[in-house]
Amino acid sequence: MSGTIRVPPAVNEPVHSYAPGTPERAELKAALRAIADQDADIPVIIGGEEIRTGRTHPIRAPHDHGLRLGVWHEAGAEEARRAIANTLEARREWASWPWEDRAAVFLRAAELLSTSWRSTLNAATMLNQSKNAFQAEIDSACEIIDFFRFGVQFAQGIFDHQPVSEKGVWNRIEYRPLEGFVYAVSPFNFTAIGANLAGTPAMVGCGVLWKPSKHAVLSGYYTYRLLEEAGLPPGVINFVPGDPVAITAAAMDHPDFAGLHFTGSTSVFQSLWTTVGRNIARYRTYPRLVGETGGKDFIVAHPSADPAALRTAIVRGSFEYQGQKCSAASRAYIPASVWREIGDDLVDETDALAMGDPMDFRNFVNAVIDEGGFDSITGYIDRAAASPDAEVIAGGRYSAADGFFIRPTLVRAKRPDHETMCDEIFGPVMSVHVYPDNAWSETLDVVDSTSPYALTGAVFSQERAGLREALDRLRNAAGNFYVNDKPTGAVVGQQPFGGARASGTNDKAGSAYNIMRWLSPRTIKENLVPPRSVAYPFMGEE
Repeated sequence: MSGTIRVPPAVNEPVHSYAPGTPERAELKAALRAIADQDADIPVIIGGEEIRTGRTHPIRAPHDHGLRLGVWHEAGAEEARRAIANTLEARREWASWPWEDRAAVFLRAAELLSTSWRSTLNAATMLNQSKNAFQAEIDSACEIIDFFRFGVQFAQGIFDHQPVSEKGVWNRIEYRPLEGFVYAVSPFNFTAIGANLAGTPAMVGCGVLWKPSKHAVLSGYYTYRLLEEAGLPPGVINFVPGDPVAITAAAMDHPDFAGLHFTGSTSVFQSLWTTVGRNIARYRTYPRLVGETGGKDFIVAHPSADPAALRTAIVRGSFEYQGQKCSAASRAYIPASVWREIGDDLVDETDALAMGDPMDFRNFVNAVIDEGGFDSITGYIDRAAASPDAEVIAGGRYSAADGFFIRPTLVRAKRPDHETMCDEIFGPVMSVHVYPDNAWSETLDVVDSTSPYALTGAVFSQERAGLREALDRLRNAAGNFYVNDKPTGAVVGQQPFGGARASGTNDKAGSAYNIMRWLSPRTIKENLVPPRSVAYPFMGEE
């Protein structure tokens, strides 16, 4: 006989500073040297078996073309089909485990990452994705830990929700994992997203086919090994880096495809949704589709905005991790009076940002992820520099000679519909439009209508009336809205993350809302004293 089991209360993992002289700094520096010196040979992993297909791709640091971190083996349709079969088999036992045993795996993973695994996963992220120490710390350490600790707490809260039972009847709800497998497709920019996309459905009993981005295979591999050490059984999550077209076709053509957990571009997610619609009759169940698909995130300043706070938010919100965050600020609307106060300082502070190798902890910004991203971002910069409707006022310089480096760039857009104010650039480019002080209300309309996205946004105002108007008028313009703060840095358990419109399904990563998507409730009614007569009392007389 056992009592009611409760998971430990979740608290957010403290962020290490990595300041000079701290032990964590020394540990991270040692891990960076170790991973930089290795030559990893990363396999496809199916049912715990390492599969080396021989179709290999080099892993090179974005900030140093000469730094080879290893190779990864590419999976194709054959490996994907094998992984699906294995996942379905592993799920049968995994789903039958008591909840506390599944929860223990993820709580152990969080504790391992908080201690012995922290420097390893942070170093892998820094080198694989070109992140500085702080950006890696809040991603591949703290956010993963928070996803796992808060995830089990949120799941427990869902399981605690039970229906009312009238006299003589016992009603209850059983929260079943989805019948089939979940296909998790993760991006390069956050190691924690891969951990969440694969880990959260698995936590509540689902089997998962995980295809990481080709630009984050190294950090994804270490994430998988972390879960393995924590006790995750083989096959519950199968690690299948590889051909996105072939793997996706194998997954979405399968009758047991039960869900998609996706972060990436709007166009790709829309194409996947179209495929599901085309294949809907072949599935055993209606698949759950959960996607976060980018943004054109804004900062809008009221004439009463605090100039220093606004300037800081623009620099940090736009240029941390080279603007390669779905939440990164990339368009700002600033009243003329405020611009006169902050314009010169904003340019100077942007130009002063140190850029270079993340192994040099003095650097604020590092390299963008690859040649394709570099070419796309620099194309926007070049067109802005040549346009009569825009002016590059800071940065604008770039070089791919040693790594994919682009200076943090400020564009002053004379028109609010200039392409840099409208398109998702996904790089270190912030476009500023200066508006007349008396056009606050009209500017809010422009903010709301400019972009198809609705992920994050921020308003700066020291007058409550201005804040109130922005909150009302921009109600649907952002799923995560920030008041007098930069529009990045959502913390699990504090600001559940996700947006609507072209930004996704708004299922709020890091919350109970997301976890519910991977559960299929079964209602059970048990009649403790069933009736033995067909007749009802009203039938006693004519």
